[in-house]
Amino acid sequence: QVQLVESGGGLVQAGGSLRLSCAASGRTFSSYVMGWFRQAPGKDREFVAGISRGGGSTDYADSVKGRFTISRDNAENTVFLQMNSLNAEDTAVYYCNMVVGGIWTYWGQGTQVTVSS
Repeated sequence: QVQLVESGGGLVQAGGSLRLSCAASGRTFSSYVMGWFRQAPGKDREFVAGISRGGGSTDYADSVKGRFTISRDNAENTVFLQMNSLNAEDTAVYYCNMVVGGIWTYWGQGTQVTVSS
């Protein structure tokens, strides 16, 4: 019964920034690892970033290290992805997800990020 709703995507020029948000409902948010994935046209979905339950530990794909930052606000049941120094390779639909029973289980509807160059 979990719902994940992503927002914050849009069109941005190369070198610019965007901040994505994911609002969760239906479960105790603070009990779950959260993360972001993305899927570019014609490509498989790939892992972008993950964050531990309390927010003290994070993990990033090599392609975004140093540019993206994942964070969470458990009081607001929300996870964020701050994306800086964007380039054309970052163009994709970005999805929020939650680990339940050891696997990524719930997908949001996605939010489109388009980077022009």
